[in-house]
Amino acid sequence: MKTLGVDLAAATRKTAVAVIEWEPDAARLTHLALDVDDQDIVELFGSCDMTGVDCPVGWPDALIPFLTGHLNFDANPVLEYDGIAGRRLLAYRDTDRFVTRETGLIPLSVSADRLAHPAMRCAVIQAKIAALHGPQARDGSGRLAEVYPAASLKIWGLNGRGYKGRGVPEAERLGLLLAALEEQAPWLDLGGHRGALAGSDDLFDAVIASLTARAAARRRTLLPDGSHARAARSEGWIHLPSCTLDELRN
Repeated sequence: MKTLGVDLAAATRKTAVAVIEWEPDAARLTHLALDVDDQDIVELFGSCDMTGVDCPVGWPDALIPFLTGHLNFDANPVLEYDGIAGRRLLAYRDTDRFVTRETGLIPLSVSADRLAHPAMRCAVIQAKIAALHGPQARDGSGRLAEVYPAASLKIWGLNGRGYKGRGVPEAERLGLLLAALEEQAPWLDLGGHRGALAGSDDLFDAVIASLTARAAARRRTLLPDGSHARAARSEGWIHLPSCTLDELRN
């Protein structure tokens, strides 16, 4: 099996990818790249069995009627989302609320935060993938799964706080986090990329996305049940690992 992890930014700059090849009881990081464009992502998707993308693959269902009502001067669907509670439904998806309940983490809003820019790019990439490889289900039941490295790290017992950034403290925390990953997953061969990973939180997140893609491919993530399935198909579903790091190799 080959898994692709994508840490998607709004543009080519700071977009990172990581490909891990899996063998019985072992895995190797075979491709790692930064500043990756759409074409490279689509080509890598085609060569891998499962892709985990660190970016929302959809928007809240409530947002469409709200915007359509506003566009058409139809007050009723707009007023349905009056107040703070209503705006939360416009800002956060069902899967975002699920992640918060399970992990205590609050994902950024795809419709009311800077995350909207990468999500727009992600929608275009999904369309490019669909043109070549067929549409990919937003709930992760195909070959594309939405992942959230911060949540994966927390579930796997790795301290993912304070490692993002270019300062000295952030670099030190990233180094410690990478060392902790190596200790917990000695079966993962970094393929000579340790120095690059220690110097880039984007590359590191792409590796975590690729590891989470493995969990999704093996159906070892928390899947949407009947109460979440409909929203997951339209809005997307963040795949939280339901296994340990060590169980990924089996």
